[in-house]
Amino acid sequence: MLDILLPSMYFCDLVFTGLPEMPRLGNEVYCKNLKVIPGGGFIPAVALNRLGLQVGWACDFGNDFFSHFALEQARQQNLSERLFRMHAVPLQSVTVSYSFSHERAFLSYVDLLPPFDLPALIRENPARCLMLMGLSSAPDFHKTVEAAREVGAIIFMECQATDASLDDPQVVAALRSVDIFAPNQEEALRLTGEATTEAALDRLAQLTPTVVIKLGADGVIARRREEQVQMPGLSVSVVDTTGAGDNFDCGFLYGVLHKYLLEDCLRCGNFCGGLSTTAYGGWEASPTVAQLEDWLAEQHK
Repeated sequence: MLDILLPSMYFCDLVFTGLPEMPRLGNEVYCKNLKVIPGGGFIPAVALNRLGLQVGWACDFGNDFFSHFALEQARQQNLSERLFRMHAVPLQSVTVSYSFSHERAFLSYVDLLPPFDLPALIRENPARCLMLMGLSSAPDFHKTVEAAREVGAIIFMECQATDASLDDPQVVAALRSVDIFAPNQEEALRLTGEATTEAALDRLAQLTPTVVIKLGADGVIARRREEQVQMPGLSVSVVDTTGAGDNFDCGFLYGVLHKYLLEDCLRCGNFCGGLSTTAYGGWEASPTVAQLEDWLAEQHK
């Protein structure tokens, strides 16, 4: 059985750092650094793999340059190719990342992906956890939930940029169906329509058993049923914040799967998310299991 089943498309990220300002119409700016690096599902796949978890990354690749680049990098990182699907057509997934020390903005393009039977994938590849990297509220989402329950998987759901709100009954139904929901602060406020993080946490905790709201450099706040914990962020020299949330998710799930206390799950998430920002691209500085456990042991002294 897999530890994590990760259905998520790859991206090829063009990460611009050291910008004096955001680009404006009619104006040209020059950055100090440019990194071309795989992103999207590649980031959590590498992060989970480095944490010693058995991850099944389900991803489609085409015959285009960006697919070939991401696939070659996946092989260099010793990621399992068992759930890769290869296609004889272009499947370009590209993101331009304007990365600052405090935040970042993205410009993305994706080719139309082939049909994907997620419930069948889940049943054919049982895992302890189904990791969904975006809020899914499609009418047939209940089929994904049913498949996950059949194989005994917990369901972790990210939020990502979305215009969804709790005014939509399908969104509410989806959040009631998952075990862990992990938006960032901006996403939680937009989703709930609340003015404060605490109020957003209250609303979301009525729907999902474990809610984790990522606060960026300020750390994280989480509620698991009646237990609430807030942890400060890790103090690091930030190079690029791309993928910090994904790395947090991976560290948090490492703690969950090892049955750690909620506060230690959050510590694991903070360490992985914080350390990932010390290099470009979101995964080059993702920690190993040895680094994480050594650091965690220091926190308990």
